[in-house]
Amino acid sequence: MALPQEDPSLERHFKGHRDAVTCVDFSIKAKQLASGSMDSCLMVWHMKPQSRAYRFTGHKDAVTCVNFSPSGHLLASGSRDKTVRLWVPNVKGESTSFRAHTATVRSVHFCSDGQSFVTASDDKTVKVWSTHRQKFLFSLSQHINWVRCAKFSPDGRLIVSASDDKTVKLWDKGSRECVHSYCEHVHGGPCLSSFVTYVDFHPSGTCIAAAGMDNTVKVWDVRTHRLLQHYQLHSAAVNALSFHPSGSYLITASSDSTLKILDLMEGRLLYTLHGHQGPATTVTFSRTGEYFASGGSDEQVMVWKSNFDVVDHGEVMKVPRPPATLASSAGNLTVSILEQRLTLTEDKLKQCLENQQLIMQRTTP
Repeated sequence: MALPQEDPSLERHFKGHRDAVTCVDFSIKAKQLASGSMDSCLMVWHMKPQSRAYRFTGHKDAVTCVNFSPSGHLLASGSRDKTVRLWVPNVKGESTSFRAHTATVRSVHFCSDGQSFVTASDDKTVKVWSTHRQKFLFSLSQHINWVRCAKFSPDGRLIVSASDDKTVKLWDKGSRECVHSYCEHVHGGPCLSSFVTYVDFHPSGTCIAAAGMDNTVKVWDVRTHRLLQHYQLHSAAVNALSFHPSGSYLITASSDSTLKILDLMEGRLLYTLHGHQGPATTVTFSRTGEYFASGGSDEQVMVWKSNFDVVDHGEVMKVPRPPATLASSAGNLTVSILEQRLTLTEDKLKQCLENQQLIMQRTTP
């Protein structure tokens, strides 16, 4: 496994938004970085030094989410104005707008084939759309509160959604059925005790990570639905997370103003980064994993160099990603190590509970 050669370093610092930054996303070759803000604008920044940024206006209220299409030819954004816009990310910044929901659009994400995209909204629904026809396809509506995030699996067969109803739901795109709901007492693990702010698939498609208002990050296996890892490293709500393309690392952004990089193989914290003044609202790795970008309520967009061993990750990126059913060896390795560690944790937990019961029996008159 490729470990960082040196600490992650701040590479670029973009200033231009006039209110809190809510979302960031890299284009396919990390030549461009898009950011959305409470100031109702989208900015598209160029990674080449001294290049001018594009400011796109069109939304009538805060921009809550941005996502580049897999080809990089389109940029989707969602807003509190209840619309989704599809932009051509060039100097003209032309866009088409359509009313997508009856309340704030919180999340937009393209399928890996670029043919469709998924949106999530405060109207409690998840909706799937055709990209080129910009046509509504179908709605997923079992959540009973705001839906903050929805993502396609790497192979496009599944959709995961996170809601203020304290559940994470897994949907089959083909049948449009909810195949599993991660809620209270998942296989003896800690229940979801708070709103779920963000969710994403592991690059192998075998597990998902969810961020919570209760300061936690939880990782579940989507095949067995077992809780694999449970992190409580932040001192405030976790607002966003992103898997490194290798699948070995996870980065989180929190209202405690820090970013944290976790080593998923070892199940431990690698780095805590203090860059933002105030809540860190968003974070994402570039498609190759060479960089990650973060945004915050301090109106700033920061680009960091991961400083992972790029050679290894270059090799990882050259190999086509297998479908979720096969899973990459790194993904399988992660899961098997996590399962071993989880079994140990479960045994310790069981022992603690048994001891507690004995103590209770002794002290009860």
